[in-house]
Amino acid sequence: MQLALSKNDKKARILILAFSVIVFIAVTALERITLDVDLGFDPHVLSAINAAINSIVAVLLIAGIITAKQKNINVHRKIMLTAMALSVIFLVSYILHHLFAGSTLYGDLDRNGVVSAAEKAQAGTMRYVYMFLLGTHILLAGVSLPYILFTAYRALISEYPQHRKLAKITWPMWFYVALTGPIVYWMISAYY
Repeated sequence: MQLALSKNDKKARILILAFSVIVFIAVTALERITLDVDLGFDPHVLSAINAAINSIVAVLLIAGIITAKQKNINVHRKIMLTAMALSVIFLVSYILHHLFAGSTLYGDLDRNGVVSAAEKAQAGTMRYVYMFLLGTHILLAGVSLPYILFTAYRALISEYPQHRKLAKITWPMWFYVALTGPIVYWMISAYY
């Protein structure tokens, strides 16, 4: 599988940073926008799909690092491009989920959009665990996106030493995001 780009660091930097900023703005805006549309199905099913996609991406990232260490570059490339394609599908599904389902608060048992003192007490310390996981998941998702794209760019222009150097930073962030996504889903899904 030969997929290569022509080197143009300036253009790549502009495109990667612009895309990353646009995604950040879109995701941030979703906290304030919810469309009240009858889709004919529960939009939270998209959240379950997102958790499944994140789980698959986590497995692909493990397979990707194994194939890279084995120097099986063609298989590594296919695995990582698949992980990136699934991540794009995840992003679209994530945006749609939040657009149609809105945000859910951990501990909001009566689903009224407010977590009362009694609900906080009932959720207990798990609410703090959830908030920590969600916060770090969101932070690293935002930070990792340009790293993922720059890492892929370096591979696609055949700058393998730079690719490996960036991958050592990118892989743990991306893996953490892919791993915590299903955990966050599992924890919040009781409140849908």
